[in-house]
Amino acid sequence: QAQLVESGGDLVQTGGSLRLSCAVSKSISDIYAMGWYRQVPGKERELVTVMSAGITHYADSVKGRFTLSRDNVANTLDLQMDHLLPEDTAVYYCNVKTHGLRASDYWGQGTQVTVSS
Repeated sequence: QAQLVESGGDLVQTGGSLRLSCAVSKSISDIYAMGWYRQVPGKERELVTVMSAGITHYADSVKGRFTLSRDNVANTLDLQMDHLLPEDTAVYYCNVKTHGLRASDYWGQGTQVTVSS
């Protein structure tokens, strides 16, 4: 059973918006950080945004355009992406980090976001 399942990736025009959602399995406990990363072919996976201890950090490239939020009722981690640019094109991955004796690093399968110029 997948622990993280992303959805919401799509093809959108420059300036458009998308909302990505990551369903987090309730079996995951001791979470200390949750966020989104992205990757394009031939490049390393890069951090987009992460929340931990009540603080949310954004990569400079997405500041002011992307918003991370957590829905504790639905148990999802959502990424609202506005004013999208072609350079935002990538596969987006949800990530959850846990601490404690069973410290783990969970990844989703990824969802493709393509921004056309």
